[in-house]
Amino acid sequence: MKVSIVIPMHNEAENVDTMVAEIETACAELPGMELLLVDDGSTDATADLIRALAPTRPWLRLIRHPKAGGQSAAVHSGVLAAKGDIICTLDGDGQNPPAEIPNLVAPLLAPDAPADLGLVAGQRVDRQDTASKKLGSRFANGVRAWMLNDGTRDTGCGLKAFRRDAFLALPFFNHMHRYLPALFSRDGWKVAHVDVTHRERGGGTSKYNNFQRAMVGIRDLMGVAWLIKRAKTARPAEDPLRPESTT
Repeated sequence: MKVSIVIPMHNEAENVDTMVAEIETACAELPGMELLLVDDGSTDATADLIRALAPTRPWLRLIRHPKAGGQSAAVHSGVLAAKGDIICTLDGDGQNPPAEIPNLVAPLLAPDAPADLGLVAGQRVDRQDTASKKLGSRFANGVRAWMLNDGTRDTGCGLKAFRRDAFLALPFFNHMHRYLPALFSRDGWKVAHVDVTHRERGGGTSKYNNFQRAMVGIRDLMGVAWLIKRAKTARPAEDPLRPESTT
């Protein structure tokens, strides 16, 4: 089982060096570790700084979008390019500590990991954000939990670990990264939760505000609810063509 870390980055030049250094320290023991930084149409030096770090780090890869496609598109491109069986994602703004990555992937890498465990979702504690962001997130999480009954306190946390094959089987749409627990459950996978720490943004500025989230969130929430109701209920089971030998 190999681990690929996928990080979407849009105009995060101020955070590239710190992010790579922290991952190098925290994740050196992960099996077959690779880091994919997805430059989502940045107009600053994000891609140049990643290229400068790559020659001495063979496990570092750069994926680029010519123009910005959004966080879900960046994650999807990174997962498509990844070589690992297990994917771990986190935000590129430095608010998700890379030291949490081993805790996220541990349930999936454990020798006794359930075969139907598809996703381990991080849930932030002691969140380091403005009061308005925390209130907006609390409201959005409450509405989402009421409509989808996904058993998750905090789907906005960027720290998640999941099976690559299971993720690529999900229906793709913009902003899907906020609904992964519901989507994995829809496909019959178990979802585990791990509390993770949170910190202030490392540098740069936030790409979202509460109004933007609300406008896209209402439509997306209705769409995910529709997908759950239309989920495939029949599950295949292979029928053995030959009886097992008794000798």
